[in-house]
Amino acid sequence: MKRQFAMVAGALALACATQSAIAGPTLDAVKKKGFVQCGLTDGVSGFSATNSKGEWEGMDVDICRAVAAAVFGDATKFKGTPLSTQQRFTALQSGEVDVLLRTVTLTQTRDTSLGLAAVAPSFYDGQGVLVRKSLNVKSAKELNEATICVQPGTTTELNLADWFRANGIKFTPVVIDKVTEVVRAFESGRCDAFTDDASQLAAVRATQVAKADDFEILPERFSKEPLGPMVRQGDENWLGIVRWTLFALMEAEEYGINQKNVDEMLKSKNPNVLRILGVTPGAGKNMGVDEKWAYNAIKAVGNYGEIFERNVGNGSKLGLERGVNALWNQGGAMYAWPVR
Repeated sequence: MKRQFAMVAGALALACATQSAIAGPTLDAVKKKGFVQCGLTDGVSGFSATNSKGEWEGMDVDICRAVAAAVFGDATKFKGTPLSTQQRFTALQSGEVDVLLRTVTLTQTRDTSLGLAAVAPSFYDGQGVLVRKSLNVKSAKELNEATICVQPGTTTELNLADWFRANGIKFTPVVIDKVTEVVRAFESGRCDAFTDDASQLAAVRATQVAKADDFEILPERFSKEPLGPMVRQGDENWLGIVRWTLFALMEAEEYGINQKNVDEMLKSKNPNVLRILGVTPGAGKNMGVDEKWAYNAIKAVGNYGEIFERNVGNGSKLGLERGVNALWNQGGAMYAWPVR
C-alpha cells in the first residue's frame, strides 16, 4: 500500500512539475497583456531602429517579431521599448520588458550575477574602431594619446581599456550614453575615434555620417562579442520559448525552409522538417504554445539567413558577409540545437 501511495505521489509531483514548466509566469503575463514587450536600441541600423514612419526595423526586431508569432500566431503583437545601455538590464530585471534584444553581449557576469539568462547567440561580432581616413592611421596601435568615443556600462568600455593597457597605449575616453549622440560627437571632431561592435560601426558608417567614404574601420578586433537575447532567470519556460524560436529560424535555413516555401514544406518527407513545422506534434505542447509556433515565426519573418541578408547582409546598406554567422555546415558558427 505504501509503495502504491509513493508511486501515485510521485506521478502527481511529476505532473505538477510538468504543468509548472509549461505555464511559466512570463508566458502567462504576455498572454494576458496581448503582446511581447521587447527592449531594443533605437538608432542601430540593421539591428534595431525606427524608420520615418515610427516603425521598428532590424535583425533584433525580426527576432522579437518571430517570438510574437510563436506565442500569438501574429508577428505584429509586440511592442518595442527603446533602452540605453544604462537602462537595459534594470528594465529586464524589473519586468518592464519581457526580452532584451538590443545587441547585448552574452557574458558570464550577465548570465549569473544580474539575475538574467542568456538565450543563445544570434550574431557573432567583435569590437573595432572607426576613424576618419584623414587621421592617416592603419592600426589601433597608432592611436596613442587619442580621444575615443565609447558608451558607458558596456563590455565595449571595458574591452577598450583592457586592450590599450595591454598594448601600452594611452588614450582619453569620451563617455557618451546614446548611440546617436556618440555619432554626432565623433563626426563633429570631439573624439579622434569611435569604438563599438564592428557591425554597429559598419551601420554608423553606412547610414549615420554625411560621407561614408571619409571613414574606415581599423583591422583590429579587441574582443569576442556573441550578441543575443536575454531574459530573466527563474522562468525556464519563457527562456525555452525565446531560445527555441531562435533555433527554429536557424534550423529552417539548414533544412531549406523559407518564408516563400513554408506552406509547401508542410508536405515534406523529411521528419525533421515535419517536427519543426508542427506537422508532427509535440514541440509546441512542450512549451505551452501552439504546435505551429515555428511555422508561424518562419512565415512571418523568414529563416535566419533571410533575416540576416535583409537587415545586415549583402542585400542591405551594411553589406556584411555572413562569415562566422554562416551555418555550421557552411563554415560558420551558427549551430542550432535540433527541434526534436
